Amino acid sequence: MARIVNSFDPVERFVVGTVGEPGERSFFLQARSGKKLTSVLLEKSQVIAIADRLEILLRELRRVDPALVIERLLVDDQPLEAPIMEEFRVGLVSLSWLSDREMVSVELQAVNENAPESEEVFSDDDYEAPDLLRVILTPSQTDAFVKRAAVVVNAGRPPCPFCGLALDPNGHVCPRANGYRR
Repeated sequence: MARIVNSFDPVERFVVGTVGEPGERSFFLQARSGKKLTSVLLEKSQVIAIADRLEILLRELRRVDPALVIERLLVDDQPLEAPIMEEFRVGLVSLSWLSDREMVSVELQAVNENAPESEEVFSDDDYEAPDLLRVILTPSQTDAFVKRAAVVVNAGRPPCPFCGLALDPNGHVCPRANGYRR
């Protein structure tokens, strides 16, 4: 099957959201420009890693160029847009600063079924490569994404005060308490 590259340059909305109840949530990244909408499925740990790396990138950009303006955008607390149809499950993530445009590039590549150990994002003209979502963000959009990601990730189950693992409504078997249920 031919590779599909969904490119959003520029993107109007790029958000993370969830479907389901805490403990059973599925995490989605959604990009929209005009009527074009793409949703991809990923793990909570991937959302955390992307947000952390983007925050580090923004911090470094501010350090290198104190004149860089990052406007505070309105808080986007709206739910994911329907229909939420998973295009693919995210495998590899690539983040980069496009210095000539002063924009951030986020590339999300589908899990590669043929070569799961591959650690490269394939070029656009590679016909057999996994599908790709490419989103180009302003520094302000990047900042808004990072803030929303923190809210979404922290909206789940509270962590155990002893081990840090998520608590179920009935407690959990805590490894730091030698299996004692709290």
